[in-house]
Amino acid sequence: MAVSAAAPFDPRALAAKLHSLHRAQNQAPTAEFSLPVDLRHAMDAQNFLAADEAIESNAWKVTVSPDGQAVTAPLHPYVQADSGARIPWQRGIRLEAEIAVRLGRDLPFRREGNYSRADIVDAVDAVHLGAELLASAVEESGKISFLLFLADRLGNSGYVLGPRLEKPVIDTASGTPLKVTFNGQQIYDAPAQHPKGDVLTWLLDYANDGMRPNTSLKAGALITTGTLCGAIELITPGEVEIVFGGSAYLRLAIV
Repeated sequence: MAVSAAAPFDPRALAAKLHSLHRAQNQAPTAEFSLPVDLRHAMDAQNFLAADEAIESNAWKVTVSPDGQAVTAPLHPYVQADSGARIPWQRGIRLEAEIAVRLGRDLPFRREGNYSRADIVDAVDAVHLGAELLASAVEESGKISFLLFLADRLGNSGYVLGPRLEKPVIDTASGTPLKVTFNGQQIYDAPAQHPKGDVLTWLLDYANDGMRPNTSLKAGALITTGTLCGAIELITPGEVEIVFGGSAYLRLAIV
């Protein structure tokens, strides 16, 4: 009796399932998904998901996979705090206070030689305080399949862009006093600490990634650089205030 071959991976079908779960504010375990087998499959699914969600903002998050591969995903919904920032609450949603940078010029992929950190700093036109919200459609997030998590836009469920900061903050962010309150209760009060110490580490990795699209890292793109306070779960809707360095304030509503 002949054994039928496994059905080929369908990135459009995976994107449709993720989109449906997001619309229902629901989750499913990793075992219920058809899994991407490589980075290309994951990014194909992510692109279909971005199309399903009609994402148009030029705002991105960068990080690295467990094996060190630089990856990115679009931020959505994307709002500015001064326009009345409201992000939908859902079960399991988490908050990260972050530094975001806006590029003032293109960073095209270099076939000879790598970008240095100084090159990245030179390309940055503006620095902002920001807040990322995370709520994956995958119950285990990326703990079982990072590629599935990548397809799900790295778990992003919203981003709020806060006030502009002085550019030298990208050199001194880690160690700067950071306070986060939720409904008036303090949930973080300690020096800001990026997972890699330097907030530009993952952006530099991505800039030097030979597999990134030619359309990436163009002038005007906003890139958020990673959490400064870990990922804090918000168990109910409410009001968030982030105070960075004692003088920069970001307020948003989880509704």
